[in-house]
Amino acid sequence: MNIKLSQCFIAVDDHDKALAFYRDVLGLEVRNDVAFEGMRWVTVGSPAQPDVEIVLEPPAANPNASPADKRVMAELLAKGMLRGVIFSTDDCDATFERIRAAGGEVLQEPVDQPYGVRDCAFRDPAGNLLRFNQPRGR
Repeated sequence: MNIKLSQCFIAVDDHDKALAFYRDVLGLEVRNDVAFEGMRWVTVGSPAQPDVEIVLEPPAANPNASPADKRVMAELLAKGMLRGVIFSTDDCDATFERIRAAGGEVLQEPVDQPYGVRDCAFRDPAGNLLRFNQPRGR
């Protein structure tokens, strides 16, 4: 049995700001942009990983979510409390400089971690945590 990651989801509250970050700053390609029932989903991915996609979705995309649930999800997103993603990079320091120069919100400058990577961290425009790591020795 072979199981691989195909898609992951990141909640965003403004798709245009998210696109400016994920496409223009990180260099991910836009693979799909779909509007449905007043909501929008934008799929992006790394050209180096054509079989893995990140779906930028509304914070409460479930059509069965109650207004209270939607409000709570929006509040959690605004606080940066929803889970983010970890990207790998072949040059943590250059990645850090590129994102910082583009105005990315820095959470952690590059540092060697005791678990074998050099990494840095930012928040995306919606407040999600994004880490960028490079295995040490590369």
